[in-house]
Amino acid sequence: MQTLRFKTNINCGGCVKAVTPFLNDAVGLEGWEVDTASPDKTLTVQADDVTAEDVIAAVQEAGFSIKLARAVPA
Repeated sequence: MQTLRFKTNINCGGCVKAVTPFLNDAVGLEGWEVDTASPDKTLTVQADDVTAEDVIAAVQEAGFSIKLARAVPA
């Protein structure tokens, strides 16, 4: 399993709610979380078969900005 971390502008519960269907489709229900308390609004994704490009496309489709911060192999 790999861990991907992204900087986003997902900064509140309403934003998380808006992006949830897009990320659930791309990653799965349990595969992601957003730290809205972090200055970078860090989105962490843990998945085997998802690429950074898949996650970026899903978040952008939901209307948010996103930038890959770090990929950590399992």
